[in-house]
Amino acid sequence: MKPTPATLTDRLTFGRFGQRGTAGASIPAQVAFEDVHVDYGVTRALDGVTLCVEPGELVCLLGHSGCGKTTLLRVAAGIERPTAGRVLLDGQEVSGEARFVPPEARGVGLMFQDYALFPHMSILDNVLFGLKGLAKPDALASAKRALSRVGLERLMNEFPHVLSGGEQQRVALARAIAPRPGVLLMDEPFSNLDRRLRDSIREETVAILRETGATTIVVTHDPEEAMRIADRIVLMRSGRIVQEGPAETIYRRPADLFAARFFCDFNEVEGVVTRGRVETPLGHFAAPGIADGEAAIVCVRPQAIRLRAPGFCIPGRVTARRFLGEVDLVHVVVQGLDAPLQARSREAYRPDAGQDVGIDVDPAEVLVFATGRH
Repeated sequence: MKPTPATLTDRLTFGRFGQRGTAGASIPAQVAFEDVHVDYGVTRALDGVTLCVEPGELVCLLGHSGCGKTTLLRVAAGIERPTAGRVLLDGQEVSGEARFVPPEARGVGLMFQDYALFPHMSILDNVLFGLKGLAKPDALASAKRALSRVGLERLMNEFPHVLSGGEQQRVALARAIAPRPGVLLMDEPFSNLDRRLRDSIREETVAILRETGATTIVVTHDPEEAMRIADRIVLMRSGRIVQEGPAETIYRRPADLFAARFFCDFNEVEGVVTRGRVETPLGHFAAPGIADGEAAIVCVRPQAIRLRAPGFCIPGRVTARRFLGEVDLVHVVVQGLDAPLQARSREAYRPDAGQDVGIDVDPAEVLVFATGRH
């Protein structure tokens, strides 16, 4: 069924979020996971996860599909029970051997990836669904305030099928914040949006989360998204936490090659450590913490490669150049390397395919890892 003319007019006229500062504040809670395991038969989805999310903190669980991030979110919500370990809210056990508190009694809001709106209910009734514990006038006021904050109060009598994906996402957000939960859990909330909408909706959503003050855990597989929104990123692999910390820390000082690769498509060059350095066709690079004679992988960020006029620095030849707007993506072959280098260049010097160039490498954008320490 197509949107009604009235709905289309509302989208054009009232397509923005509501006034900032009107979402209503929550009382944030601390969320703690203590040695949490989850097994599905012989498959271990979570393998000893210990993590504490402080009140009001926005944490992103980041990782590839199947790494355990959504399972951890479901354990926090009470949808999944841990096989071992426990979950605490403000120091009180809500999942564990001694006690299990059902999802509806935890004061936790959950926003699903597919939004999970009830198709037979109006937008207003969808938001009211989570407010059954309030008196009807109070519930109605809270629902309307939440819809107003996401800019959809004028669509409250419409049904989900006439809304765009971005509008449905905003309804799901309104439903999640209306009860003012102390903890808000969001499972890839922006993944179904096109790129044009994603940035603006994500920015406004984070503004709303900051207004409410709720402790928030967001699942994502997008490292850029995690860096944009999180106070702290928790990178997961195979049911375990690989590294946690602020975006810049993980990006600049990744714990291992897996963590490094997750945030950047490196040019990788193999070598052997001699006197604390690795010799490569691109130069010598420091290899702290790696023993002499040990094989190493030198990871060069694409932005580390500077293109110069031929005759300067390391000789190379451009095989392709693609204009990407803010940068050029340039492929350069260098003697001694099996694959062309990828450079992201902002230089005024813009050589075309077939031209000889010189290559300079910024050592500050180079990481070195021992081979096998993945």
